[in-house]
Amino acid sequence: MPLGGQAVLEGVLLTDGQRAALAVRTPQGIVVEALSVPRFPRLERLPFVRGAVKLYQLLAVGLAALERSAALAFPEEKGSPGGFALAVGLALLLLVGGFIVLPLFLATRTGLENRVLLNLVEGGIRVAFFALYLGGIAFLPDVRRLFQYHGAEHKVVHAYEAGEPSLDGALKHSPLHARCGTNFVFLFIAVALLLFSLVPAEAFWVRLLVRLGLLPVVAGITYELLQLGARTPALAPLLWPGLFFQRLTTREPEPGQIEVALAALRQLLAERSSSTTE
Repeated sequence: MPLGGQAVLEGVLLTDGQRAALAVRTPQGIVVEALSVPRFPRLERLPFVRGAVKLYQLLAVGLAALERSAALAFPEEKGSPGGFALAVGLALLLLVGGFIVLPLFLATRTGLENRVLLNLVEGGIRVAFFALYLGGIAFLPDVRRLFQYHGAEHKVVHAYEAGEPSLDGALKHSPLHARCGTNFVFLFIAVALLLFSLVPAEAFWVRLLVRLGLLPVVAGITYELLQLGARTPALAPLLWPGLFFQRLTTREPEPGQIEVALAALRQLLAERSSSTTE
């Protein structure tokens, strides 16, 4: 199964869609734990449905991994579960507001009547906001370190796919990867632009509700395109914009950070081996 994952605070989460492993560097050393993944076996096999399911799975296990990594890496900074939930809720609110509502609002203020042109402007504003956001936070030292772990995750996945899951094997690979979430975001914007252009709606609130309602559909189509582009050379150009912007979301990792990602990989492979022998 293809591996995916994300960077967390002082660590890496890796998952194969059925299992997940978290590795975090703590003051006492590298701590490795298994995390549960919500499963929907029937839906996971349905084309254009599995994309939304995979997105939900990644969000669920990713948020759990972020909370756990914070507790492991910074045990002295204890926070309440309610505080973390509030922070996540505010982040999601800002995401929907800044990534969905505001671009639509600004595009409608241009006075354009052509639906396709209006959606092009909306999509352009969305890409610009995303790029400015990534470029801005990249200057923060903590975020830069997070981006290094993001690069470590990619290098280890590359090494695993090449059959050389070791530090030396990972070091020679790129910190960019075709199945990265950054690629998903830019394909998502392109698919949304095309799909939203087909919906005849004039009122702002109707357009907004339609966009929110179509998000699972857009996610499903985007997932299929991402998987197809990652394994089909002729469709590789679909991934070029995302690969370009990955240079904002990844940094060359330190060897110690790659060791953390390798620890997550070993844990994941051990879980896989254990489940197949039961």
